[in-house]
Amino acid sequence: MMQNIPAINMAGTGQRISDLRRAAGLSVKDLQDIFGFATPQAIYKWQHGTAMPTLDNLVVLSVVLGVAIDDILVLDSASIISFSA
Repeated sequence: MMQNIPAINMAGTGQRISDLRRAAGLSVKDLQDIFGFATPQAIYKWQHGTAMPTLDNLVVLSVVLGVAIDDILVLDSASIISFSA
């Protein structure tokens, strides 16, 4: 049986994080403080799509931004991974 699994579009997800942050009226510095990061680099990496937040950070982002985790992630249907179960 073949199953299709969508891949996460990292660039799209990063843009969505950036858009949701702005819509919530938060700066990168605000998120840095909320997460307790010493520098804002992790947040910039998320926003540029070069890194993904960990699952626990996605949970915090969803609460802080007032959206579901599914609303943060952008799935790329053009890059569907198929596998046999």
